[in-house]
Parts: sequence; structure tokens; C-alpha cells
Amino acid sequence: MSSRRMTTIAGSLLTASFSAVLILSCTAVADDTGPGSSKGGKAVDEAPAGVQLTTQLPEKISVDNSSQKTAITATVKNEGTKESGKIRLLVVGFDGLQVKNVKGCSAIASADLPEGSNSGFSCAVGTLAAGKSKSYDVDATFDVNKTGKICLPVQDGDGKKTFWQQGPVPFGTTNPSPNAPATPLLLGTDNKPVAPGGDELPKTGVGSDVLPLGAAGAAFLSAGAAGLWWVRRRPQ
Repeated sequence: MSSRRMTTIAGSLLTASFSAVLILSCTAVADDTGPGSSKGGKAVDEAPAGVQLTTQLPEKISVDNSSQKTAITATVKNEGTKESGKIRLLVVGFDGLQVKNVKGCSAIASADLPEGSNSGFSCAVGTLAAGKSKSYDVDATFDVNKTGKICLPVQDGDGKKTFWQQGPVPFGTTNPSPNAPATPLLLGTDNKPVAPGGDELPKTGVGSDVLPLGAAGAAFLSAGAAGLWWVRRRPQ
């Protein structure tokens, strides 16, 4: 084999290897959370003068279909003109979305979780200066055979007041891909579950399709009661 031909083959192999590295690298970063959104959020108790607290969730997440793992960024912001005072952020999962860990935060005991939720973490944010924000990395799982929701309440330091609450807001897709490596889910979209033999959720109890969050579901959707769902569950 001539040296020129060997050089050509080596060059082709090098190019192919380089292309493969680029493809793998792009695949690794393809799980882009995209811009943040306050969709499904509302003010509840009145915040101190000059303080305006909100939260943001990614518009899009991606679930690994083999491990059910996903990553979410939860952000709390002070869009006001004065510092917030001590606040805390709660990250709570419902239905098929289960919060496994929030970096820098403490797990909420199951007895203290709101009715209908399956997991939650409490993050001591501290004081946010005007115009500042703080983000938390959330490790979660999402069972694409079910619907899934997340909730982000922002409270004062002792949990007596809820200044803002985003959710419970769904992540989901109306076009599931059970055979794909991952399923992209969009914020504010009711999930169309991937289930063997059909698209509907299995019936697990009376009225499970009517009250996916349990008896407290209607209260969660009421703006007037939104700030009370957590306080009512606090130990006396």
C-alpha cells in the first residue's frame, strides 16, 4: 500500500473520529433547559413593601427513557426595589414527577408534605437583594406513563406566609416517543402518558382521572387558597 493511500485513510479515520466526538458532545449538551418561565405562578400573601418575589422553571426539560432521570433548574428572583428579608424556596413534586435531590437544600419529611405530593425539599435562600436571583439544581425522575407536576412556593423564613407560588404546574408532551432515548417535556403541558396498549393512564382508584392531585387538587387551583395549602399541613 502506497504511503499516499495510507495517509488518505488515516486522515479519513481522524476526520470520522473528530466528527463522532463532535456529535457526542452535542448530544451531551442537547438537554437544554431553555429560557426560564413563571408560567403557572401567582402572588399570594402580600410581600413587604418594595419586595416582589417570583420563581422560574425551564420551558423545556428532557427525561431519559431508560433511567427516568431528569434535571430541572428552579430559580427564585426578587424583582423589587428592596431586599427580601429571609425567605425560603420549596420544591415539591406530584404524580409522576418525583424530586430526588435539590443541591444545598433539605428533604421535607413525608408527614409534612402537602396532600397529594410525593416529595419535597426546603431551601433556605436567606436574603435576596433587589434585582438578584438564586438558582437551585433539582435532580428528579419523571415516569412518562403518568402525568407529572412541580410546585415552587416562596415563603418567609418561618413559613408563616407564602409570597409567591408557581404551580402545581405540569411538565408533559402530547407526542410521546417511547422508543427514543429521551422524551422532551414542555412546561405547562399536560402529559400524554406513554403506556403499553394505549394512551390512557391506568385506573388506580375511583375518580383518579378527575382528581389527579387528590382531594386537595381543587384547592391548589384556587388563587385564594394557594397560599394556604402548605400552612395547613404544618405541625401545630
